[in-house]
Amino acid sequence: MSDTSSAAPASDCTEPRTALTPPEVEALVRGICFKTGPPRNVGVEVEWLVHELRTPQLPVTPERLEAAYAALRTVPLRSALTIEPGGQLELSSPPATSLMECIGTVSADLDAVRSALAGHDLGLVGIGHDPWHPPRRFLHERRYDAMETCLDRTGPSGRRMMCTSASVQVCLDAGYEEPGPLGHGRRWWLAHQLGAVLVAAFANSPLAGREPTGWRSTRQLLWLEIGPGRAGAPPLDGDPRRSWARHVLDAPVMCIREDSGPWDVPEGLTFREWTSSGTPRPPTREDLDYHITTLFPPVRPRGFLELRMIDAQPGDDGWIVPLAVATALFDDPQAAETAYRTVKPLAERALGLAAPHNPLWIDAARNGLADPELHEAAIACFAAALEALPRLGATIQVTDAVAAYLDRYVMQGRTPADDLLDRVRGTDRRPHGKDIRTS
Repeated sequence: MSDTSSAAPASDCTEPRTALTPPEVEALVRGICFKTGPPRNVGVEVEWLVHELRTPQLPVTPERLEAAYAALRTVPLRSALTIEPGGQLELSSPPATSLMECIGTVSADLDAVRSALAGHDLGLVGIGHDPWHPPRRFLHERRYDAMETCLDRTGPSGRRMMCTSASVQVCLDAGYEEPGPLGHGRRWWLAHQLGAVLVAAFANSPLAGREPTGWRSTRQLLWLEIGPGRAGAPPLDGDPRRSWARHVLDAPVMCIREDSGPWDVPEGLTFREWTSSGTPRPPTREDLDYHITTLFPPVRPRGFLELRMIDAQPGDDGWIVPLAVATALFDDPQAAETAYRTVKPLAERALGLAAPHNPLWIDAARNGLADPELHEAAIACFAAALEALPRLGATIQVTDAVAAYLDRYVMQGRTPADDLLDRVRGTDRRPHGKDIRTS
């Protein structure tokens, strides 16, 4: 949910201007959000829950978080450090020209962050949804006040998403203008179909209030419940630029920013209606840019493609596996073709409905790799990624990590969510090592 770009420069919609018309908005979005060319850059945004170093079930007071984050801001990092509304910590890598450059940068930054936090008896944990604590706002800013007001209209899931969720977001170039395995049209389609496999394979949020929710990815459930206007994808029929531009225009406006005082939170006002009516004031290019940052689809085009569907992963280096797998399946032509052929039959289960509000994505979030078709697809995709990673320059440590995940989870039809459920049910037979406790 960060507004920090990881794999490309920030969008061009930053210069305040006079009022926009709907055709101008569509033209701007189409020109900005898909910057095509050879896929070269990769980035990652890793979110973490921050917990007591020795007793993660205990809540951390806002005062302790503020002191720790004040110290962190003095630590030199190459990645952008941001704090999420509930106090989650996020690192957003700069654009990297290779997978290993990206991993090296973020790994070094995470070492520095962990060292600084340890000085305050705090640590990071990779889980897609906080299994212990209810949502609690840490940041009290007008942006998040408005977001909370807006999301509260669809129920409690918005606050939980804001304050208790964490993810691994992989950022990849949009691809070539031309068709083919690395063309932007194919990559856009693949992201929305392969995305369900990634949800299932990396599900890691089965608990809330220390109890099972019935979903392997409760984090994905939250996005479902927020609704398609805010957290849904556009239809996959037709040109991606046109579909996304129309989606931006027809999406509800979260808030209308003002120089002073609280921001207005209109109800049911789309950006198209705002540009047509010009009330309460005409929207500018700056408003358009901000509006796009308030949309949270599973795949968000920001000049590059931001894959937002992966739960935060356990372990210090667990985030590397989804980053490596996704990069291989998109940026290696052979692996991309294998992934396309693998997930194409799954698309029928979507029933033509946009992600994540379709049966395929819902089954992925609920069942993980216990779903037989998703299990089979995940095995094929991981095998293709493993074969491709050396061609992308991945080290043996990275390929070994992906192979270990394949053996421990994917081949067994399991995900990290199943480990958490085993511990809650008392059926865990694996050594816990450094894993956190859930009771």
